[in-house]
Amino acid sequence: MIEKHIVIEDIDPVMFYGVGNAHLQMLKALYPKLRIVARDNVLRVLGDEQQMAAFEEAVERMRQHLLKFNALKEEDILDITRGRRLSDDVPDDVVCYSISGRPIKARTANQQHLIDAYNDNDMIFAVGPAGTGKTYLSIALAVRALKDKTAKKIILSRPAVEAGEKLGFLPGDMKDKIDPYLQPLYDALEDMLPAVKLQDMMEKHQIQIAPLAFMRGRTLSDAVVILDEAQNTTPAQLRMFLTRMGWNTKMIITGDTSQIDLPPRAKSGLIEALHILTGIEGIGVVNLTQKDIVRHRLVTRIVNAYEDYDKEREG
Repeated sequence: MIEKHIVIEDIDPVMFYGVGNAHLQMLKALYPKLRIVARDNVLRVLGDEQQMAAFEEAVERMRQHLLKFNALKEEDILDITRGRRLSDDVPDDVVCYSISGRPIKARTANQQHLIDAYNDNDMIFAVGPAGTGKTYLSIALAVRALKDKTAKKIILSRPAVEAGEKLGFLPGDMKDKIDPYLQPLYDALEDMLPAVKLQDMMEKHQIQIAPLAFMRGRTLSDAVVILDEAQNTTPAQLRMFLTRMGWNTKMIITGDTSQIDLPPRAKSGLIEALHILTGIEGIGVVNLTQKDIVRHRLVTRIVNAYEDYDKEREG
């Protein structure tokens, strides 16, 4: 008899063990010659050497499957333990999987252009109205890079500009103060990474919150950097942000030029940057439209109505 400690890395142990430890109980039944005890992300296994080797291999295949697909079903465990080959290939059109196992991929032609632009360029501007998925897809691309180890960290930033109302003093430390502005980014991350894993990545600074005001002087390397709501940056702020780019870094700048919350006479840094940088090699610009809106169908109608109203006023 031998004893081994198997560490389950890069995944949420709760998803691995299953609801009510159902997956763990299933493994114990499938390997009767082993005594299996789980504590956090460590499996303590005691028993027959031959069955131990088979168990180790099964655990690793389960871990890899969960890492890729964010889901592990009982039939997957049975197939793995019985030596059946699972389809471990992620379809070409899938960016990554949500925590429910739903494939995240482009739903419109322009969303696919955004993915292609990310693959072909180091800096991407994704511009379009609300609901076109520009922020969500950007987060998905960043999560994929982290899982594929093509980037070491994700850096999220957003200008702290209120949408037409003053929130006043916000209590807490810097993270507490900036969190309300970054909630849309957190919402997307929580849909793609299990809560325990997300918290662990933030504690290890694999996912960082970088307020735009404190970016000066930094060099951002080996990262996917996302600046959301860039239409609310000033020209000086955006220029400073873009020049933080370091080696092996991808930058995604998202914004909606129809929703600028800056003071009336202030100029949007996004509009200026699009005028100056469009056409430069290595920089991709993707313009999303009302046809790319993937929220409730009323959002498309609302965006169209406001556009018509703006054109009337300009006329």
